[in-house]
Amino acid sequence: MQNSDADRLTDAVIEAFGDTPDPRLRQFTTGLVRHLHAYVKDVKPTFDEWMRAIQFLTRVGQACVGARQEFILLSDVLGVSMLVDTVNHDLPDGATETTVLGPVYVDNPPIMPLGADIADGLEGEPLYVEGVVRAAGGAPVAGAEIDVWQADEAGLYDIQKPSVGEGESELRARFFADPNGRFWFRSILPKFYSIPVDGPVGELVRATKRGTIRPAHVHFMISAPGFERLITHVFVKGDPHLDDDAVFAVKPSLIGEFVPKPAGAAAPDGREMKAPWRLLSYDFGLKPAAAKAA
Repeated sequence: MQNSDADRLTDAVIEAFGDTPDPRLRQFTTGLVRHLHAYVKDVKPTFDEWMRAIQFLTRVGQACVGARQEFILLSDVLGVSMLVDTVNHDLPDGATETTVLGPVYVDNPPIMPLGADIADGLEGEPLYVEGVVRAAGGAPVAGAEIDVWQADEAGLYDIQKPSVGEGESELRARFFADPNGRFWFRSILPKFYSIPVDGPVGELVRATKRGTIRPAHVHFMISAPGFERLITHVFVKGDPHLDDDAVFAVKPSLIGEFVPKPAGAAAPDGREMKAPWRLLSYDFGLKPAAAKAA
């Protein structure tokens, strides 16, 4: 028998999912029903408003084309990405804090040798990045796989630039740490930038008068056998938007010193830098996979 009473309706829908064989799926579905029904009871949308919400979500899905992931962007601006990150990471001492993946990650970036210049002639203030990948206890992790990606000095990623063709990349690379866990590469100083606002998520942000800027940062994804994969950023200290990141991803421990160096000063690899440049020295700690299983 159909139920018109709001509370009884919620109970009936939850009961309908009660025989789901997979207990985790049952938890997901019944939890979703409980909280979604509570949301509807709270805000009491009209039929027209609910249809607009459905149309908005439909357009978010339709905007997920190629490397663009509008649903990740929606999750980011609602703070859900950071909330999922927070509830999933109980880190031991010495492990680097995590943050959002973001909507502009691209699988299988080009593998480059240590010391390579991922900017490859792009304009910008030269940047030298070095560090060590360690276990949370301090031991170096030989051969760790290190994906890096970042925006250019105009605040654009390669997938946002018509000049970068399909299969090509800029300011993306994959490195492998040396036997002592060390890595180093060259780039340019990243710039703060606006999240993409040309899609339905941008419409939401503008309608709510939200800020759209992300502070400057370099993305890192670090993997090694026996460890949890680390997804994080290193933010540029002094960036004017550290306190109002559009996706709530800044953590104090992830703010790095991009130290200014004068022209003529030698980089750590011994090569002379002909123009003023920046040095980022940042070590990463990995959480053992066994800790997650426990």
